[in-house]
Amino acid sequence: MAEFTGVLLQTVAANANVLFTETPVYSKSGGVIHREGSGIVTLRGCANQCRALYKVTFGGNVAIPAGGTVAPISLAISVDGEPLASATMIETPAAAEVFSNVFSAVLVAVPRGCCVTVGVRNIGDEPVDVQNANLIVERVA
Repeated sequence: MAEFTGVLLQTVAANANVLFTETPVYSKSGGVIHREGSGIVTLRGCANQCRALYKVTFGGNVAIPAGGTVAPISLAISVDGEPLASATMIETPAAAEVFSNVFSAVLVAVPRGCCVTVGVRNIGDEPVDVQNANLIVERVA
């Protein structure tokens, strides 16, 4: 299991990843790899069976930046750069600078001997403020 966080306020541009600047819990097995400050986490298919199965969970506070137009905020967990429709989080705040919480979880299968990257992407058309971002990756099989 590994945990990656981005506690400080960050403005995430459209089509960009949420950045994770701290690693409170490291993966001891080497199956989960991350460079602090990056928005991408690599999952390795280190397994005796056909695949390794990981549960990827994201939660964080989101808002429209000051001066922004009120519109839905859309984030999604992405696999190999492609946002997953089943892991899309949508929130429509009442006004700019009003924070709400979003959450999603997804299972990611990584074939034996391969690697897969995951991240959390702003799939909306406008920048989004994100604070207290938390990504947890746990090997489940």
